[in-house]
Amino acid sequence: MFLLYPILVALAAGLLLGGRLANLEAARFRWAGLALLGLVVQVALFSPFVAPWIGVAGAPLYVGSTALVLAAAVRNAGQPGLALAAAGGFLNLAAIVANGGWMPADPGALAALGRSGVATGYSNSVVGGAAVALWPLTDIFAMPRAIPGANVFSVGDALIGLGAFVWLFVTLRRDPAR
Repeated sequence: MFLLYPILVALAAGLLLGGRLANLEAARFRWAGLALLGLVVQVALFSPFVAPWIGVAGAPLYVGSTALVLAAAVRNAGQPGLALAAAGGFLNLAAIVANGGWMPADPGALAALGRSGVATGYSNSVVGGAAVALWPLTDIFAMPRAIPGANVFSVGDALIGLGAFVWLFVTLRRDPAR
């Protein structure tokens, strides 16, 4: 849910400041299918329909799908904001791999959202214990509880969100003739 907000704000700001949705059609995002595949796998993986049944396949699917999205971001890193998104993706992937295919979440951040962190199936965030690898790169921040869909997030998520915001805002406002 975290990434939805930068996208919505960029969309609103870009359009209010004269941007056009038609500019998205002219955008050149290479390996879009690869990124879309990775995102679809993650949406399915963390859905309440799949997560309880995924079992040991969860970790490699999460790592693989994150790597697919990262590869597409790296391929497009020359576009505005996408180098930031790629850096965020790399930080997230490093934390996930270092923690065995899970993204640890700070117990305090989860508590701020009123959650214990105990998942009923595979989850993109699990309560981190004392042995969390790369702790500063894990889900240590909490969105304000009043925001619909509030969740925990990482430095990598923040960079991905900022990169997505920049890319969408600039793309909406770009002169398609250039």
